[in-house]
Amino acid sequence: MIYRHHIAPPRAFTQFSHDLIRHPRLSSDAVRLLTWQLSLPDGAREPLSRTAERARIGACAFTRAKRQLKEEGFVHERRLQGPGGHWITQQLVSNVPLSAAEAAKILARMPVHVPDAPASPQLTPSARVPAAGAPTPPPTDGHPRKDPRENTSHPPAEPERQPDSTTEPKPTEAARTLVAALPHLSPDLRRIPRGMHDELARLVSRWLAAGHAPTAVRTHILRGLPDDGTPVHRPGGLLRHLLRDVPPAPTSTSSSLPAEHPALGRPSSRLSTLRECEGDHVQATLFRPTGDETLCRRCLTSPPPHTGPLDSGAVAHQPKGAGLSRAGRPPQEQRPT
Repeated sequence: MIYRHHIAPPRAFTQFSHDLIRHPRLSSDAVRLLTWQLSLPDGAREPLSRTAERARIGACAFTRAKRQLKEEGFVHERRLQGPGGHWITQQLVSNVPLSAAEAAKILARMPVHVPDAPASPQLTPSARVPAAGAPTPPPTDGHPRKDPRENTSHPPAEPERQPDSTTEPKPTEAARTLVAALPHLSPDLRRIPRGMHDELARLVSRWLAAGHAPTAVRTHILRGLPDDGTPVHRPGGLLRHLLRDVPPAPTSTSSSLPAEHPALGRPSSRLSTLRECEGDHVQATLFRPTGDETLCRRCLTSPPPHTGPLDSGAVAHQPKGAGLSRAGRPPQEQRPT
């Protein structure tokens, strides 16, 4: 059970409609802002933003409350330019909803109040002073006769140089084939971007046009790869650096080796530390020695083929099948059957 007790104020009171206080679409901040404005005395020019500050309404709540009041027709605004070039915002607050046409008629009868501050000289129009002499059109005869390079800190821009087609030959099919096979040349070149294939093919075409063989180009690339295990993060940029400068092609007088076999010349940095094993192998075997050893690790750890004394019927260091019978003995020592 709730009880209400009313005491009529003797002075300074304002009558509000119940529809305004109980409006279903107005928040408490909007009702407080509107009732505060309607309770101001006649002739007060306090804007809504100042009322929100005095009513302890925050910036976000004020923006939301003002939007609700404008949507319901309790607040109307318009901007117009007054004397001296000042732009003024007029606000109309009513205790009943008004349409835009009704608010425009009321605002049209309101006087325009100009602030006391003087207008800025940039906004105040000044009296026009005619220029001396007759009006002349702007010059349209092109550049001035004097060279602008003499008395200016901003000389005209140089014309953009067009690339010379003679210095950058079009990539040939042989160059494209060589570039496409580079990922198989070394594991460091497996991640060449596809977008760089044309650029690398043009660089390789310059090498081929200078007289270098494809094997020489591949050997030059292998020599430029790191041999200390450093990973190559940008293989495309490394290839661009290696192929940018084209050395002169070797001739028969400058090199004793033919150009078709560049691998027979100076070995690469990776092969210079290897040594051929002197053990018994089907083909030549290379290994990296740790000292002055001449055998690989496999030959050092595995026993020789004959560790004990030779048998009476065995022949040492003799080719297989040379002078031996099926029983593995010399013919003169075979027993009669």
